[in-house]
Amino acid sequence: MSNSVMWQPSAEQIEQARMTDFMRTINRQQQLQLASYHDLHAWSVAHSPTFWRSLWDYCDVIGEPGEIIVKDADKLPGASWFPQATLNFAENLLRYRDDRIALTFRGENGSRQQLSYAQLYHRVAALAAAMRKDGIVAGDRVAGMMPNCIETVIAMLATTSIGAVWSSCSPDFGVQGVVDRFGQITPKLLITIDGYFYNGKTIDIHEKVAAIREQLPSLQRTLVVPFAELNQTLAPGCDAWDDYLIEDASTLHFEPMPFNAPLYIMFSSGTTGVPKCIVHGVGGTLLQHLKEHALHTDIRRDDVFFYFTTCGWMMWNWLVSGLAQGATLVLFDGSPFAPSPAYLWQVADEEGITVFGTSAKYLSALEKAGYLPKQQHSLTQLRTILTTGSVLAPENFDYVYRDIKADLCLSSISGGTDIVSCFALGNPILPVYRGELQCRGLALDVQVFNEQGNPVTGEKGELVCLNSFPCMPLGFWNDNQGERYFNAYFARFNQVWAHGDYAEITQHQGVIIYGRSDAVLNPGGVRIGTAEIYRQVEKVEAVLESIAVGQRWQDDERVVLFVRLRDGLQLNDALQQQIRQTIRTHATPRHVPAVIAQVADIPRTISGKIVELAVRQVIHNEPVKNTDALANPDALQYFVNRPELQE
Repeated sequence: MSNSVMWQPSAEQIEQARMTDFMRTINRQQQLQLASYHDLHAWSVAHSPTFWRSLWDYCDVIGEPGEIIVKDADKLPGASWFPQATLNFAENLLRYRDDRIALTFRGENGSRQQLSYAQLYHRVAALAAAMRKDGIVAGDRVAGMMPNCIETVIAMLATTSIGAVWSSCSPDFGVQGVVDRFGQITPKLLITIDGYFYNGKTIDIHEKVAAIREQLPSLQRTLVVPFAELNQTLAPGCDAWDDYLIEDASTLHFEPMPFNAPLYIMFSSGTTGVPKCIVHGVGGTLLQHLKEHALHTDIRRDDVFFYFTTCGWMMWNWLVSGLAQGATLVLFDGSPFAPSPAYLWQVADEEGITVFGTSAKYLSALEKAGYLPKQQHSLTQLRTILTTGSVLAPENFDYVYRDIKADLCLSSISGGTDIVSCFALGNPILPVYRGELQCRGLALDVQVFNEQGNPVTGEKGELVCLNSFPCMPLGFWNDNQGERYFNAYFARFNQVWAHGDYAEITQHQGVIIYGRSDAVLNPGGVRIGTAEIYRQVEKVEAVLESIAVGQRWQDDERVVLFVRLRDGLQLNDALQQQIRQTIRTHATPRHVPAVIAQVADIPRTISGKIVELAVRQVIHNEPVKNTDALANPDALQYFVNRPELQE
């Protein structure tokens, strides 16, 4: 069953898809006869400059493209896309100024707010005018420690309308985690809140904000949004959001920016040291998101687009670009299980969500909780589910089609903060195969390399990209010689982007991700992706989640599996035997862990990814360099000096 077709678009869906329309446009313009997505993909890779210029026109990018599409296209790194182009990111996201709803906010406490495209434009104008009056200019950094609410979108758009650089994290980061990020980029303005809601609790953050401000001497002002309405007295240097806005600002001036001017500074997870500051450009980010939304996700003006994300995860940046399609974006902040597992699906029904994005972990947790959305909700408008953050196991595909909705496109997507987008993702004109990402992204020559650095199909290896593309990072902040940037992606293979995923390209050109390659297990010299183990372990009813690491052992490596069990359960011999037998039966004897141990919690980043490297460091008595990058750093204590792991 692992490669069975789970869903197939109808002939009518294929005919009406924007991907098909784009292919017809290319055929007409280039006098070609491309007949399938794979034809289109092969053409887009072979003629990527023509592809990107055609996409600019197809998506009606507001700006001047210039005469040169790319300089030094074959240099990785070093290619320069659209070196003469000018445009403004916010202007392209605010192209619509009518009464259609742009943003709907839903909080876990039941709160709901909406803003039309016309209202959004005027709110952005009011903030941008105040920021300009305050001396914010192109190139300045503005930092947001914000929930996923309407004001955060307004703040990003106002910042980028000026040509300033936006950087954000969520308010659940610790003081050091925020300072480690924003301290490197010296922001002039911090935009934050009084408090937020999570899992039924109200969290006051004014003391945290004060501690952060003390350690950010570059700040000239702090804006406070009364998100939790705690009626706090503002500290000196802080202004209330509503008081700061210039409400009578009638027009919004969009600063024309070079294509390769910085737009966003995003951060690596930072679990192995101070986070890397990844700089993404204005034009590359816009073009890539236009491609992924319009073509790969088929988003249009009448869509209602939701992604469960925080502002500390790149999926927030990806979601907000949906404004360029004129769709309605649904923003949610809080716990997806508060007040109950039903809540997000209730929102989906009430708001008429058509494209529902979430994490693989959420779907897995929903299934473990025994929640069956199909039985409780109509989901009549829902046509696409997107999932990322970790590997979506084949069994999760079964759950979606059996217990959520049978007739929809389930698109597992994968890329990351590194490219603020995807290398492999969905496609409205292709079938969904169980356990696979549907396709590689247009104009990206994504391959899988074996140990010898040769491309392979049907074998596991390193996910790489052989060609340059506009949304490659401009570099890392304060990495003036580009050494850290080069070492992060290009040191492994000459003139090739190595992404750090362990993957396989299937016979029908889909992609399977097996986990991060730096977490690959290597017992007896056999490489095993951690996702291959998790997939089997989480079939066991007693197991809620697991984490597998390699332990150095007798001149080799052995696999150690830690499991978090349902409340009240203990890991006994019978359960260990069941776990081992499940792995042996459905994977191979090589996948069976040498040691299984129970833990009360598993450490994860604030965006929800489990951190194998941190656990590996702990069991080898090595320091974990940056615990502030973790949502639950206390969980690391469960892995210290485990008697099961001693010689």
